[in-house]
Amino acid sequence: MIPLLATVEHRPFPIPTSPWVMSQTWNKLLFAHWPIKPEVMRDLVPSSLELDLYDGSAWIGIVPFVMNDVVPRFTTTVPGLSNFLELNVRTYVIKDGIPGVYFFSLDCSNPVAVLVARTFYHLPYFRAKMSIEQNKEGVVSYTSERAGSKAALIMSYRPTGGLLNADAGSIDKFLTERYCLYAVGPKGRLHRGVIHHKLWPLQPAEAEFQLNSMTLQLSLELPDTTPLLHYSERLETVEWPLSLISSRE
Repeated sequence: MIPLLATVEHRPFPIPTSPWVMSQTWNKLLFAHWPIKPEVMRDLVPSSLELDLYDGSAWIGIVPFVMNDVVPRFTTTVPGLSNFLELNVRTYVIKDGIPGVYFFSLDCSNPVAVLVARTFYHLPYFRAKMSIEQNKEGVVSYTSERAGSKAALIMSYRPTGGLLNADAGSIDKFLTERYCLYAVGPKGRLHRGVIHHKLWPLQPAEAEFQLNSMTLQLSLELPDTTPLLHYSERLETVEWPLSLISSRE
């Protein structure tokens, strides 16, 4: 057993008994979250999934980060393929009592990763021109421009303090501690993909958005409020293949 799988007591449900198939490391990640009225979010999420609410609100997250060491099990990293940028737009749902993530879009700088994820994980991945830089003060500058689309992000962010204690029941834990994704495949069939990692090493953060048109695809206008922000420098993960959980949406 790899050391990562020795720590499982924090999970809301057990890890699968089948073998995991991929490992990834996520770096320089920002969670930016806004509350959304449930009736607005309900129209955007498949009817087979229950909205997961906190304080009576649904939540939408925009999550830029760096993917490193993305490799199938029993293989090694490949230059140009195993490291790339990714940008997620997501919300939170429940199916059969198991909370998870539902992705509206995943922008990626690696065309191979886009093809693989669309084919095998039924996820809405898109090819994008992306860049990241970090200055001496720790400020991360991140840009993404989706190919053939107006979906774009130009922003900067940085951590502003030490590690947070994301207590049980806190908004910090609700928005970040998710151990599966839900995806709708061909013919409307619903799938679950399980992931495992240790507790998120979260830090408070600040961010400045110069351009954020990532929710235009949803005809969703973000609230004119400061988003909730969390930063994480690094997290190791392992993933399992999708499993079919219902024959139609």
